[in-house]
Amino acid sequence: MKEHKKAPTKVRNVLFVCSRNQWRSPTAEQVWKRHPAVRARSAGTSPNARRPISAADVQWADVIVVMENKHRDRVVAQFAWLVEHKAIHVLGIPDEYKYMDPELMEELTQSVGALLDL
Repeated sequence: MKEHKKAPTKVRNVLFVCSRNQWRSPTAEQVWKRHPAVRARSAGTSPNARRPISAADVQWADVIVVMENKHRDRVVAQFAWLVEHKAIHVLGIPDEYKYMDPELMEELTQSVGALLDL
């Protein structure tokens, strides 16, 4: 009897984006960086972000996950030529959580897991 192995999941580069890269996107990066099918990175849309988003980040990403519509709009406005063939997903998570807030971590685990089919 042959053993059926599940096809390996393709590893995807996932860029998490919020405004200042202080609470939501770094939490998402921490939640997902140990998953075997995800390479996670985070950045912010504000020039004052802890780690401002760059063209290199956008090019690296297979999937871009933003917290709010305004983040998607800023990424598209700043990097239109790079995102025209990239998936940008809006989670709709408001800026009302602190870094590694358990409720935020649960929301990110559920929503991103469903989004990436993991």
